Amino acid sequence: MKKNIFLYAMIALATIILLFLTVPLLNMIFGNDLKVLLDALKQKDVVGSIYLTMKVSFFGMLFVLITGLPLAYVIARYNFFGRSLIEALTDIPIMIPHTAAGIALLMIFGRGSISKGFEALGITFVDTEMGIMVAMMFLSSTFLINGAKEGFKKVDVKLEKVARTLGANPLQVFLRISIPNARKDIINGALMMWGRGLGEFGAVVMIAYHPMVAPVLIYDRFTSYGLSYSAPVATIMIILSIFVFLSVRFVNNRLK
Repeated sequence: MKKNIFLYAMIALATIILLFLTVPLLNMIFGNDLKVLLDALKQKDVVGSIYLTMKVSFFGMLFVLITGLPLAYVIARYNFFGRSLIEALTDIPIMIPHTAAGIALLMIFGRGSISKGFEALGITFVDTEMGIMVAMMFLSSTFLINGAKEGFKKVDVKLEKVARTLGANPLQVFLRISIPNARKDIINGALMMWGRGLGEFGAVVMIAYHPMVAPVLIYDRFTSYGLSYSAPVATIMIILSIFVFLSVRFVNNRLK
């Protein structure tokens, strides 16, 4: 009897948090007129902002895949002085206020010697797609790095050692053994990073109000015209995000 009471209590508490997480989303999806959503999709600024958001977040994820996987592997595989500090540094961006992160990025990429160095190469960050990508990456790369790190920890070291004894060099082992065996966690981390990038607002708006990504467009419409004008765009982003998440998770879960 006591066991049943405990189970029912757990189910009741779990139901509360599930309702809290799902009801607002379901209300947005089913509470809007389909015609209004379709009309919003015909507007060039809406389509342009959604495409820009998807594209920049995706390319930011690819950049962190290239640079973050080696970092995750080193943290997962080697014990060295300062490892805890490096792990803390990779976690800090998600702990600080996003507007503060935007100011920090603006101070580096919007002014000073670093920004001038990029300008000499023809790269600018203020009110550009590069600025948006930098803001998205800064606030979301932690998810990919930590996901990959946990994936690499699950890979049996013996597999890597056997590959080395068979003549594979360290790079071949990394590409053919480590990454394939950790791919589910890597994909999940990349998905979380991409999804987090899609919703980034605070840091992005500080460094690049224009061109407008979807979260900035939603905010701009809300402050200028009100809830009814911004809700359709928010609903479209919610639907797209859910579709992307479910699709990638479905494919990833089928990987052996």
